[in-house]
Amino acid sequence: MTHPALAPIRSVGRAALALVRAVGQGGYLAGGAVRALKNVDIWAPHVLTQMYKIGVASVPVALFVAMFTGIVLALQASNTLTGGVPEYFVGTLVGKSMIMELGPVLTGLALAGRVGASIAAELGTMRVTEQIDALETLAYDPLAYLVVPRVAAGILMFPVVVALAIAVGVVAGWLTSMSLLDVGSAQFVKGLKMFFDDFDVIFAMIKSVSFGLTVTGVGAFFGFQTKGGAEGVGHATTRTVVVSTMLILVLDAFWAAVLL
Repeated sequence: MTHPALAPIRSVGRAALALVRAVGQGGYLAGGAVRALKNVDIWAPHVLTQMYKIGVASVPVALFVAMFTGIVLALQASNTLTGGVPEYFVGTLVGKSMIMELGPVLTGLALAGRVGASIAAELGTMRVTEQIDALETLAYDPLAYLVVPRVAAGILMFPVVVALAIAVGVVAGWLTSMSLLDVGSAQFVKGLKMFFDDFDVIFAMIKSVSFGLTVTGVGAFFGFQTKGGAEGVGHATTRTVVVSTMLILVLDAFWAAVLL
C-alpha cells in the first residue's frame, strides 16, 4: 500500500515519464518525416490540395479575426492617446501591433483550432480505423503520404494567411480611425510609415512559418498517436488545440527574445 504522502511524488513522476515519452515519440515522427522527404513522388502531388485546405480555406476565419482586431486597436489607441499626443500615433500603434504581434499570434491561434484540430481528427480517424496500418502493410510510407504534405503546406501557407490578416487589420484600423475617431487618412498613414521597419515584416513571417510548422506537426503527432476509437479521436483533437496554443505562445516569446 502506497503511503498518501508519496502520491504527489508519484503523480509528478508519471507526468515526467509521459513528457519524456512524448518528446521521444515526437522526435521519432519528425525524423521519419525528414527521411520521407526523399519520396517526392509520394508527397508532392498532395501538397496543392493541402495548401488549399490549410491556407485558402482558413482565409475567412483569419480575416474575420484580423478585421475586428484592427477596429479594436484603433479605438483603444485613440482612447489611450489623449492630451498632447499627436493623432498620427494611432496609425503607429495599429501598424506595429498588427504586424509584429497580434496579426501573427491571433491568426496562429485561430488556425490552431481550425487546422490543427482538422489534421488530428483526420489522421486519428485513419489510425483507429487501421487505414494507416494498411498503408504500412502495403509498404507505402504513411509519413510521406500523410504528414509531409500537410507540414509543407502549413509552412508555405501560414505566412500568406498572416500577411493577408495583417493587411486587413491595418485597413480596418485605418477606416475606423477616419470614420469614428476623426483621424485623417494622411495622419494615420504618417504614423504608420514613421516607425515602420522592413524587419517588422520579416519578424512576422519568421513567426508565422514556425507557427505553421508547429500546428501541422502537433496535429500529425497526436493524430498518429490516437487510440480508443471515437473517444480517442476526440482526445487527440483536444490535445492538439491545447498543445498548439501553448507552443505558439512559447514561440512568440522565444522569437521576441532572440530577434528583437
